[in-house]
Amino acid sequence: MAEWEMKELRELKIGRYVNIDDCPCKIISITTSKPGKHGSAKASIEATDIFTGQKRSINAPVSAKVQVPVIDKRKGQVISIDEANNEVQIMDLETFETFSMPINPRP
Repeated sequence: MAEWEMKELRELKIGRYVNIDDCPCKIISITTSKPGKHGSAKASIEATDIFTGQKRSINAPVSAKVQVPVIDKRKGQVISIDEANNEVQIMDLETFETFSMPINPRP
């Protein structure tokens, strides 16, 4: 299964996701310009990195193709929190599979 798919800029919507500089980002605004005498319509997309919160943007023709990450959202239950190693163990409520992932300690 692919981790991303290709879509044209004109297909993207606010609140969806796009890869910018190989980072998955959530789209916060999209503006488009009308086609002029010197070319096609252009799109300007502003997004925030889902991991760091850093703002990123794309400026390209609306027909340009970009990578869109395939994000599988599921519900899970926290099984345990290991504060010594800053990890949390989570169980997927569909498959009952468990996995560990790092957590950020609170300041």
